[in-house]
Amino acid sequence: MSEQSKLRAFAGLTGGVCLSLSLMSGASAAESDVKVTPLGSHDGEFCALDRAMVFEDPNGTRILYDAGRTVAGPDDPRLGHIDVVLVSHMHGDHVGDRRIKETNSGTCAGPDFPIVTLPQSNTVDIAIKKRAKIVTGSEMPAFFATKLETAGGDPANSMLVRFGGDLNVGGVAITTVSADHSNGVSPSFLTGPLADHLKAAGVSASVGPPTGYVLTFSNGLVVYLSGDTGMTAEQKLVVNDHYGAELVVMNIGDTYTTGPKEAAYVINDLIEPKAVIASHANESATFGGALKQGTRTSLFRDLVKVPMHIPLSGRTIAFNGDGGCTEGCN
Repeated sequence: MSEQSKLRAFAGLTGGVCLSLSLMSGASAAESDVKVTPLGSHDGEFCALDRAMVFEDPNGTRILYDAGRTVAGPDDPRLGHIDVVLVSHMHGDHVGDRRIKETNSGTCAGPDFPIVTLPQSNTVDIAIKKRAKIVTGSEMPAFFATKLETAGGDPANSMLVRFGGDLNVGGVAITTVSADHSNGVSPSFLTGPLADHLKAAGVSASVGPPTGYVLTFSNGLVVYLSGDTGMTAEQKLVVNDHYGAELVVMNIGDTYTTGPKEAAYVINDLIEPKAVIASHANESATFGGALKQGTRTSLFRDLVKVPMHIPLSGRTIAFNGDGGCTEGCN
């Protein structure tokens, strides 16, 4: 565990969250692990449009990352309680312009998303029902505050965290980091004359740059969520040198994001974490839960020098404070 993660973990302790249960002598290793559960379109698989993951701190705080289209709304039985929703950027496959009705509909390569969630989004629907905080950076908080208020929620539940600062929510320290991608809001998320004008002009509304996230959990584990990004110098100077990320969730989809070869360079040479979870592969990467050969995901696994874990939907992976996998490793 890096010195930075120790300091941030201590800050979480002093943020008013009681961790006595996990720190009592005799507590098992599992009680102090961070649990990561992917919520994809097909049970036990890693599919083309899978984005969403739930992170559960040892103290019980649960964070949903990029709900996207593969969470069946706020009543999805896989969700449980959610305290925080993170959104890396405003593209429909991340914020959720439509969603599944239930898992295993359509194919892994082409899931069915029959329920349109516009103009609110799957993210806002979930946050309202779960009474969760939406934590974002850039200019996104004002956008989500308006959406929450329109849906009958509390706009104060849209919370800002800027680059270089952090926000402690439920004992987890959250900060945003740079991502090299686009972040336009489609006119379909908007209403009234502005939406019509933007659509007619073929442009999107601006809510500032996209973000990645660094999360420091109460057991000291530091996790980098890349969002959709290309390679950036900050992955070395900020994510590695300053925060000391031990676990990375890395996009590998190519064309629109970092490809598997570039992503492997980020992992091996820039961040050097203890483990990585592949994400945003834009392919049907598994069959029967086994990784298909010749896929971007299999190439990424072969290139990285640290354990790569496949985010099989509904299968929880647990990590200790040093980034070591302790359960559900694959």
